[in-house]
Amino acid sequence: MIRAVNIFKSFGDTEVLKDISIDFEAGKNTLIIGKSGAGKTVLLKILAGLLTQTSGEVWYDDTRFDSLGKQQLREVRMQVGMLFQGNALFDFMTVGKNISFPLDMFTAMTAKEKRQRVDYCLERVNLAGNNDKFPSEVSGGMQKRVGIARAIVLKPKYLFCDEPNSGLDPKTSILIDELIQSITAENNITTIINTHDMNSVMEIGDNINLLHQGKLCWQGHRSEVLASENDILRDFIFASPFLQKLRDTAIKAE
Repeated sequence: MIRAVNIFKSFGDTEVLKDISIDFEAGKNTLIIGKSGAGKTVLLKILAGLLTQTSGEVWYDDTRFDSLGKQQLREVRMQVGMLFQGNALFDFMTVGKNISFPLDMFTAMTAKEKRQRVDYCLERVNLAGNNDKFPSEVSGGMQKRVGIARAIVLKPKYLFCDEPNSGLDPKTSILIDELIQSITAENNITTIINTHDMNSVMEIGDNINLLHQGKLCWQGHRSEVLASENDILRDFIFASPFLQKLRDTAIKAE
């Protein structure tokens, strides 16, 4: 579990996060949604320790994450997996070497143990046998799955996903969502997803948090989205005419 408690963040005179408190539960997909500029990425970076908040607290289970010393911070970060929006794969490394990179950095595993762990992670994301290919030799969707394999190679307790479906076609996006959802449930991971993808919201949003102008303005489960009367949520979710029609149909059916 990760807890954000009264998080504020300012850049100079500009306040981008205003008193954000959210509990991110283990085994659940917690989504952060909102328009561009709402503060989603800043919040995600604070939770992952890539930015420091102006005030407030970040807790990983019973550990005050934002007050840890260098060695303690390293130990906690070994339990964190990151899936970046642009995949952040090394072009000069093979798929296998990309996935093995965290093992090389943070473990004393033997070469054989690393190969076995990499093989398992590739199999888990349905990419078995692609170890020796380079990122440029596989599709965008496959690159995203390589990114997931690398994110889980250290068996993380916490997983951060920044726009995991960015640039993907709808079918591939669904596959990525299903993969993240199953990995989260199987391993009881605390998964935090920053997304604009409405399919992700409606299909895997166990806990949804809407930011607007740096404030938390709505929280709920995906089953509550269509019936919500929150104007900001409605404007965000139902910008699509198709979803507006779907909502109207659902209301008439009640």
